Amino acid sequence: MSTRIGIGLLGLGTVGAGVASILQTPEGRHPLIADLDLVRIAVRDRNRTRPIALDESILTTSPEAVVDDPAVDVVVEVMGGIEPARTLIMRAIAAGKSVVTANKSVIARHGEEIAAAAAAAGVYVLIEAAVGGGIPIIEPLKQSLGSNRIQRVSGIINGTTNYILSRMAEEGADYNAVLRDAQDLGYAEADPAADVEGLDAADKIAILSGLAFGGPIDRNGIYTAGISTLQSRDVDYATQLGYGVKLLAVAESMEPDPSHPTSLPLAVSVQPTLVPNDHPLAGVNGVNNAILVEGDPIGRVMFYGPGAGSGPTASAVVADILNIAGIRQLKPADGNLDPLLAASSWRACHLANKEQTSQRNYVRFKTENAPGVIGRIGSCFGDHNVSIQSIVQLEASDAGAEIVVITHVVGNGQMSAALKAIHAIEGVLSLDAHLGCL
Repeated sequence: MSTRIGIGLLGLGTVGAGVASILQTPEGRHPLIADLDLVRIAVRDRNRTRPIALDESILTTSPEAVVDDPAVDVVVEVMGGIEPARTLIMRAIAAGKSVVTANKSVIARHGEEIAAAAAAAGVYVLIEAAVGGGIPIIEPLKQSLGSNRIQRVSGIINGTTNYILSRMAEEGADYNAVLRDAQDLGYAEADPAADVEGLDAADKIAILSGLAFGGPIDRNGIYTAGISTLQSRDVDYATQLGYGVKLLAVAESMEPDPSHPTSLPLAVSVQPTLVPNDHPLAGVNGVNNAILVEGDPIGRVMFYGPGAGSGPTASAVVADILNIAGIRQLKPADGNLDPLLAASSWRACHLANKEQTSQRNYVRFKTENAPGVIGRIGSCFGDHNVSIQSIVQLEASDAGAEIVVITHVVGNGQMSAALKAIHAIEGVLSLDAHLGCL
């Protein structure tokens, strides 16, 4: 015999409305959805026109009233922001209620605290919708890929920037013009900083790092560079050289550091990166997301799909609700959590110093159009043990020349020292671009 499960919804914006729509139309969906009752919804304005029909009696402007309602068994937080979302999540946990959230900002910064509170209270906090929209990645990392030694997680995990970069590559369009189009289409916010400066992607890779490698990291320590200063000519040059440019989030395990023998060092970054045309992530365009997981013994596995929007994100939220509902149907709540669904840490991790990490690089210099400049740049890289894959002059005029260099894998400390020395070379006018390269 089934047991009805009361759902309390915090927020009725794009994602919240999508969740409510699914819960109110269970026909043709998983049979457990019919056992979910949407009993209370917190909104900012009760009089606002809504895209779906709702019983007005379940609306309230008090999110605390939703959390405290005895008819609510599972609290769904889709309001966004750090506060009051974090406080409301902790309040729900203290009341013995499981939580489903799409809030990457809260989980990236307070996930350890929230997970510990949930474990102590014997409830779940599930976060599938916090990364990748409708792409299932959180539970696969916790469950399906749990037997692997994960070595690297990399991905395109922000749809706004991927749309902008795709348009720049396909049309040769200017960044600012495409950003305005993205705002008009609703892909970018009026204030796009969280997306275009890489902050959204950094939140997400912080969460994926903790799940993939078994321990939380300092979100604020992640090296983050966005696309707001990216010039269309670098996208064009990348195309000529056989690459696409993506805002790539990467988390990779490193060799143990003798100074932290009990903690796993991780190289975690977000930055515009040249991706070879034959790489699995190269064909991910538009607002789509993709996450590539590399491990032993599985090799490479890629998760691809729509990374944002009402439908995809709401789909992930309701999937988490169904996970909780399924456990409740199988056994009464007894404080014993399913270890595959519950969040857990099994090792200490820390962020490696940026200067100690390594990568390939794309750099573009503005130089005088004079003999010997390319040779001097190449020699300076060699003096600093930076191995060059290619060095080409792509434009030249009386006003100067543009020199593009792609390096082999090199330590970021070495690369910084080399660039500083090159800046002092006669005939080198400026360093105009420095991107990562796969």
